[in-house]
Amino acid sequence: MKIYLNGKFVNKEDAMVSVFDHGLLYGDGIFEGIRAYNGRVFRLREHIDRLWDSGKAIALNIPMTKAEMEKALLQTLAINKLSDAYIRLVVTRGAGDLGLDPANCSEPTIFIIADKITLYPEKLYTEGLEVITVATRRNMPDALSPNIKSLNYLNNIMAKLEAKRAGVPEAIMLNAQGYVVECSGDNIFVIKNGIVSTPPASAGALKGVTRNAAIELIKNKLKLELKEELITTYDLYCADECFLTGTAAETIPVVKIDGRVIGEGKPGKVTLKLFKEFRSLTRSTGVPINKK
Repeated sequence: MKIYLNGKFVNKEDAMVSVFDHGLLYGDGIFEGIRAYNGRVFRLREHIDRLWDSGKAIALNIPMTKAEMEKALLQTLAINKLSDAYIRLVVTRGAGDLGLDPANCSEPTIFIIADKITLYPEKLYTEGLEVITVATRRNMPDALSPNIKSLNYLNNIMAKLEAKRAGVPEAIMLNAQGYVVECSGDNIFVIKNGIVSTPPASAGALKGVTRNAAIELIKNKLKLELKEELITTYDLYCADECFLTGTAAETIPVVKIDGRVIGEGKPGKVTLKLFKEFRSLTRSTGVPINKK
């Protein structure tokens, strides 16, 4: 495996960053998780645009152009001979001292990893997930915008730990007002009487790239009404269907929440149609890896 690190390709065992890097010391950095399917990178430009937005939001100047970043990512896939992959693109504040001041960091660290990922067993895509709501609340959006894809994921990790202790693979997080926001690593949707609903960004939800793709498919392919609105746990329990979206998870059905069976206790018709449409979209669109 070759890793892109600050303009060079190095072997996995040689891909090292300084212990003084503020990405490690303070979680001061940003990232994107991106997927490649059938030799194409899905929604690459949307991911790169969001990376730049995250950088602007935390005053982190990325020392290359978007075109250069795109080229580096495609080269990482090509050099590793990967046509289907999960790509982790990371930009940290860089090495500095033990203080918080970002001004003491010399220059950002950039690395790109291309590998495989399996977030959930394949059978869960046909049988559905069991999830729980957890006590760990999502970060308040007026304290830290959820649309900054920062390296500090401790809030999400604490939620994931709660889920794992309960014996389920995923956690639903609420905001300080008790409304449903998202899962530890995925966006969440519910379907009731043919209407699809998902929490708005104002509640603390990330505007996920896969979330946006799912919204487009729901409106344009499935021809269903979609609302971005506040959702309660009551809405979850009484939903006809529920599903999650994420770059790593893609689209996956939920069949039980907090011990309550959702709908008929199996993936619903809308969820299965969306899954099929999403698989078709990801495997037929995107930026070619062999692009010159």
